[in-house]
Amino acid sequence: MPRSLLPFLIAFILLRLVFWLVTFPNPDEAYYWLWGQHPALSYYDHPPLEAWIQGVFTAVFGRSTFTLRLPNVFSNVVFFYTYYRIIGYLYGDTMMRQFWFVVLLVLASPLYFLFLALAWHDHLLITLSLVSAYLLIRFLDGYIATGKGESWQLYGAAGAIALAELSKYNAVFVGLGFAVTLIVDKRLRPLWRDRRLYFAIVIALAAFIPIVLWNVSNDFQSFRYYVDRSVATGSYRLQLSPFLNFVLFSILLVSPMICVGFFKGFKRSWPQLKVRSVYPTVAFWVFIISTLVLTGIALISAALYYWNITAYLLLFPLLPAVFEQRAGAIHQESSVAPQETEATQNSTFLTSKSRPFLSREPLFLTAQGYGLLFATLLVVHYSVLPISALFDRETDPDSRMLFGWEQVAAVVKTQAASIGGAPFVATTDYRSASALAYQLNDRAVMAISDRVDQFDFWYTSDASFKGRNAVILWDDWHPASSELLAEFDHASDKMTVAIVRFGVWIKNYYIVKGYGFKGGRVS
Repeated sequence: MPRSLLPFLIAFILLRLVFWLVTFPNPDEAYYWLWGQHPALSYYDHPPLEAWIQGVFTAVFGRSTFTLRLPNVFSNVVFFYTYYRIIGYLYGDTMMRQFWFVVLLVLASPLYFLFLALAWHDHLLITLSLVSAYLLIRFLDGYIATGKGESWQLYGAAGAIALAELSKYNAVFVGLGFAVTLIVDKRLRPLWRDRRLYFAIVIALAAFIPIVLWNVSNDFQSFRYYVDRSVATGSYRLQLSPFLNFVLFSILLVSPMICVGFFKGFKRSWPQLKVRSVYPTVAFWVFIISTLVLTGIALISAALYYWNITAYLLLFPLLPAVFEQRAGAIHQESSVAPQETEATQNSTFLTSKSRPFLSREPLFLTAQGYGLLFATLLVVHYSVLPISALFDRETDPDSRMLFGWEQVAAVVKTQAASIGGAPFVATTDYRSASALAYQLNDRAVMAISDRVDQFDFWYTSDASFKGRNAVILWDDWHPASSELLAEFDHASDKMTVAIVRFGVWIKNYYIVKGYGFKGGRVS
């Protein structure tokens, strides 16, 4: 790596470490941690792999912010090592400069900086999808070359995509991209008569066994949730606003500069690649299938930008070839002697001699600056102070929930002790219940809300709660209803816990003590 680019890498790594070690869990991170404390075949909102891993890591290392995000460290190592193998395969002996180029661009993409950092399902999804794609491409290239290919690569790809499916359902888009590749490339069509392909498909589909079993036991609630959320709109009118939001946020969060590089890459024949490979074809179809499906959903319902996170994975290793061609052309115009060979020109790319190129190519440096600005604001926003709190008192309630839990938990403990007996602790939303459970390290904290969530599958009976006292917590985002408080014989006056950081008000929490739960509802 040229020394001129090293500061970018160091800055991204430091910001990532601050986020991993200091930032209180995002409400959904705490939610998935709590899943891990309630082992099950699957869960309402997502498949189970992240929860299983959180449960194992907590059992072995205890509960801490370090433990919570330790799986991300391992997935990041596998993720970037897989890119290392991909780039070595595609570019041969020039791979190191290409590898660092890709690393810097991935870190500079706000989408990947964020979702590789969060202890959500996505870090497993994208890592395992990338591993699967690499192994499959190696198999397909071998199949084209020899008519057979290495079976272990095919089965390894199937196993990796199975684990990706156990992480998040949109791994299916990657599998569909693979399938379309086998259809459109006539050299690969004979694979459909190869029984190994069907063994691999069985391996990939095996991931759905625990998910289906859980759904059978729970009235297919998880599947119904995703159908209702994505396509069961009741009408199929075109909705322009969700579509524009999906497109706009996809571009902004991937990075506009990187999107330009992707677009340029689609028009190329890839002469810089050192191996004849189906890689560009697979990359294209994985991108197209996922993007078209989610764009279609956005037009009739709603699709979130990060649902498409697997679409861009295979495009990053192609970016060096896009930039390298332009670098060679510029360098040839300005300083390359006519007798110099193409290899000599390429050898200057992203080395210390290429600094003049970088100063004349604003796209790459702008992408780095854009990503670094986003990463810095993200860490400040999540770790120091929600920036939105500086402007008004209402916006961005999700981020405000990252702050004040040590203070809130201390008050909850005091109030629970003052009631006596064995009071239960509840909040009015799954986010606050998860954050409080994490802070208290208490898997028994529950959410009592009108929204269906995972808590509804843990607490289905009122018998063990009837007659007990409780500490109830809520906020202005999800206030306690009069119906909820009426489920107790009587309740104390409301106590307000104001969360203030560096003199800036962030939000209020409210706490009451409820006496004598009547048993009307617990979730």
